[in-house]
Amino acid sequence: MESTENEFMNHDRNLSHDRVYYGDTSEVNSVGYADYNEYSQNKEKKQSMKGFDEKYSDFVDYIMNITHNIWEEKGIGVIYDTYHNNVVMHTGTINIHGINEVVSGTLQTLHAFPDRRLLGENVVWSGNDQEGFYSSHRIASKATNLGDSSFGPSTGKKAFFRTIVDCFVHSNRIIEEWLIRDNLYIVQQLDLDPVEVAKQLAKKTKNKKVSLQTRFGANETMEGQYMPTAYIPKYDEFEIGDFILELYNHIWERRLFNKVKDFYMDHSTVHYICDKDLIGTQQIQGMLVSLFASFPNAKFIVERVTCNELSDEKWDVAVRWRMMGLHEGIGYFGEPSGNHVEIPGISHLKVYNQKVVEEWITFDGLDVLRQVHMDSEDDHFHSEESE
Repeated sequence: MESTENEFMNHDRNLSHDRVYYGDTSEVNSVGYADYNEYSQNKEKKQSMKGFDEKYSDFVDYIMNITHNIWEEKGIGVIYDTYHNNVVMHTGTINIHGINEVVSGTLQTLHAFPDRRLLGENVVWSGNDQEGFYSSHRIASKATNLGDSSFGPSTGKKAFFRTIVDCFVHSNRIIEEWLIRDNLYIVQQLDLDPVEVAKQLAKKTKNKKVSLQTRFGANETMEGQYMPTAYIPKYDEFEIGDFILELYNHIWERRLFNKVKDFYMDHSTVHYICDKDLIGTQQIQGMLVSLFASFPNAKFIVERVTCNELSDEKWDVAVRWRMMGLHEGIGYFGEPSGNHVEIPGISHLKVYNQKVVEEWITFDGLDVLRQVHMDSEDDHFHSEESE
């Protein structure tokens, strides 16, 4: 069994070169603008789903269906049928192992927000039933904080927040999951002080001290004295994978914020963390400057790109990425602490006529603050505390 699990875990790295993957939208019933009431009635089967429960018409239906069953219908036991026994869940910078931890985390979240409603905004996907499927599910949630949580005692406050969840799925079971939730905005809406909450989370982290080294080397955008490598497109004409890799290489890896206007329309909207909508290229540039001012020399890595063509010249794209480096500048996250910080993130983009028209950028700003407020002498300690 162990070799099979390792094969599943490594599948994401072996599907394609250059981290770009494609899904054929003609095989599925896409979410689009459909309300769940109407979407759930569409049972047309166009996709091979060997190894999956017969009730799922396609892979997008699988993702939408189990999310609704587990969270809104409170069918917690559905997790036992749809998650692998040895599932690995990445929640920000913290890893959770095993199906029992998934059940525990779900129960605790529902205890804190029992009326949570998860509105599936989109599912970007790729793969097949032989090699496995991969999904990137963007969710808008509404909930009331009626129970105590890791943030503190219940407040009775209502909250709206976004989560993007990436999953690798084989034979009806989620093998690996990457969950990115905008916890910073949740804490703000609960009228709590994000810095104080982050300090308490950091304190819990530091109380789990170990004597082993957990950080190896420094992450910087330059390789020694070599400048960041410039991405060279592989195609003479527009190709969506090329476009996305070039965008992130120029703007995020090489900090060429002047290139924003080359990749975004003048009226583009970026939905940033804490429910901030950035309109137009100048506001997008301002956000990037503030973010990278906090981590001016951090290394940026694109881990995976998933592309779904909706029609001619129109694409849905999901990008899983990671920023790693020192908090050594004054920017979005305040006075520099000098601490090592790692920021896993997932972004969704709508590309039309060879430019980005809309984007959703999601990362856990509260987890960043937790790392920022770790004492420098203790920041090498590792936490297994789930947030």
